[in-house]
Amino acid sequence: MKNKMIFGFHAVTSRLRHEASSVEEIFVDASRVDGRMKDMIAAAKAAGVRVMPVDSARLDKIVGTRRHQGVIAFASQLSLARNLDELLDAVDGPPLLLILDGITDPHNLGACLRVADGVGAHAVIVPKDRAVGLNATAAKVASGAAETVPYITVTNLARTMRELKDRGIWLIGTSDDGEKGLYEADFTGPTALVMGSEGEGMRRLTRDTCDILVNIPMFGSVESLNVSVASGVCLYEARRQRIALEA
Repeated sequence: MKNKMIFGFHAVTSRLRHEASSVEEIFVDASRVDGRMKDMIAAAKAAGVRVMPVDSARLDKIVGTRRHQGVIAFASQLSLARNLDELLDAVDGPPLLLILDGITDPHNLGACLRVADGVGAHAVIVPKDRAVGLNATAAKVASGAAETVPYITVTNLARTMRELKDRGIWLIGTSDDGEKGLYEADFTGPTALVMGSEGEGMRRLTRDTCDILVNIPMFGSVESLNVSVASGVCLYEARRQRIALEA
């Protein structure tokens, strides 16, 4: 299995914490001797991972950007739940899923993964085509969530959505012209929140497959929210409703 590159303290430290055995080697900026770097190196060595000090210019060249914080790891791909049926069978209580259609910006994908982890969503589902993929930039922005949230890529998103409906999962799409406001929707049952890209929104077939479309109330001058912010607003409303139901 091909190794993937992970960079940034949050992403590398999270991989060491959750699956240190998957980390092959770590390159660090030899000029950094601060406490954060020392702690990360100590954790790596305790896990038996080789640490290689190099100059920052080499790190820049490897990543193609200076936004690596002085630490890069190469690790094998994790085998988080990739099979949707297997994942859903193991969920205790009503599933809460995030479906992302057409997200092409790795920063948005990483931020969506981060909020999905924060709210306790069970998985993020994306189409194989017209999507950025879980690259090193997305993993860095996710700040460790790429190692904890099942990220499931499907060949045919509309078919997968229909299969979710067959399992009794309610598909709630988001759109500026949604027939209901976000706070009128019921997220307490098995739910998949469907988000589209910022520019074009959901594809027509994705939109048509949703059970209901909701809009996020906007009270200022801007017309819409960034997809990761919108995902956070909606997912936390779902979590709020579920907590209220349990109280």
